[in-house]
Amino acid sequence: MADFLDNSAQQKDDPLRVERAYLVGVQNPDMTAGEAEELVAELTELVENLQISVVASTIVKLRAPNPATLVGSGKVEEIIGAARLHDCDVVVFDEGLSPAQQRNWEKQSKLTVIDRQEVILDIFADRAQTREAVLQVALARMEYSLPRLTRAWTHLSRQRGKGAMGGEGETQLEQDRRIVRDRITRLKRELHEVQQHRGVQRAKRRRVPVPTAAIVGYTNAGKSSLLNAITGATVLAEDKLFATLDPTTRQLLLPGNQKLLVTDTVGFVRRLPHGLVEAFKATLEEAIVSDFLIHVLDVTAASVAEHHKTTLEVLGELDADERPRLTVFNKIDAATPEQINRAKLLIPDALFVSAVTGEGLKEFATHCTDLIRDTFGSAELLVPHERYDVVARLHQVGHVQEEETLDEGVRLIGRYPPAQHGYFAPFVVS
Repeated sequence: MADFLDNSAQQKDDPLRVERAYLVGVQNPDMTAGEAEELVAELTELVENLQISVVASTIVKLRAPNPATLVGSGKVEEIIGAARLHDCDVVVFDEGLSPAQQRNWEKQSKLTVIDRQEVILDIFADRAQTREAVLQVALARMEYSLPRLTRAWTHLSRQRGKGAMGGEGETQLEQDRRIVRDRITRLKRELHEVQQHRGVQRAKRRRVPVPTAAIVGYTNAGKSSLLNAITGATVLAEDKLFATLDPTTRQLLLPGNQKLLVTDTVGFVRRLPHGLVEAFKATLEEAIVSDFLIHVLDVTAASVAEHHKTTLEVLGELDADERPRLTVFNKIDAATPEQINRAKLLIPDALFVSAVTGEGLKEFATHCTDLIRDTFGSAELLVPHERYDVVARLHQVGHVQEEETLDEGVRLIGRYPPAQHGYFAPFVVS
């Protein structure tokens, strides 16, 4: 088989054959009113990010999923008819499709049929730049594709051969499954090496223990723009979904000459494929190991409450939801008074900033300083004059807020990591 990662035999990977999309949303009984419409609107933006035109959509009210096609047979015919009427070459479901459901739809419609998960995977593949991101996306795509390999070989024979030998298609399929499994094993090994390299980099940063924060939030909330605004960095910040896939760390100088390392992370989205959460743990682990989180929300987003909920759910999957967290509503320069009031009701103690105009950034910096103080704590030390090595070490591994030379020694007020407490404890006054 040709390289499955780069040259898939599936029709959907040929951009010349996938140009017009018909979207299918699903209204489940447990959904709130209007939620399905919001999800379809989000799916429209996702699909359009792949340069595929969305020409029409529909929402199906579903009481119980049909094991064969998700929706009932009548709806199947209705959807296929509408897609053909609009000359569509791909049908996109907002709900996840099992491999069998996907095959049944494609067999009956003679069209390419994909789901939200496959769209997100394709966007991630399009955005990946560094070796780590490419490996992470490739792993997620391989694991997603493995149970769907039969879609790539429907043109081959399915007749069982004589004796123990299968038919041509069956033999080819088994070979391809073996190749994909080998590729998954190799990708996991390569990704582990990259993770180890990142661990070495993080260990080097920890030797000079500057406090760390990770910017998290829904995709397109303005996380990269905020990082650029507060640090003067030039991280890619575009008005499109998943513009940032790779973590970027920059230094922020806070009031009192306090240093803070701030890391931008990949944006979240509702119904983020679980395989991607797993595959991107190397990227998202910056949120796990940081001292606190900066949760950025787009105050102008109609579904900002759902965006907030989604981010917390993903953080929960990463066991990072208990981290100290500073919630920031961005884009107040484009917000209406009603949107500001809605956000205040949602999260009363949140901050409001504009990465474009700089409004609220001073208050943001002050709150970061307060979080560091609460996380690291502050101590007063009195160091004898003959132990200036202790003073030098506090400057090296911690943060000195005040320093005064007295007759009995050097008086210091500063912070240091908990791991250094044993060294500094003999000199702590209060």
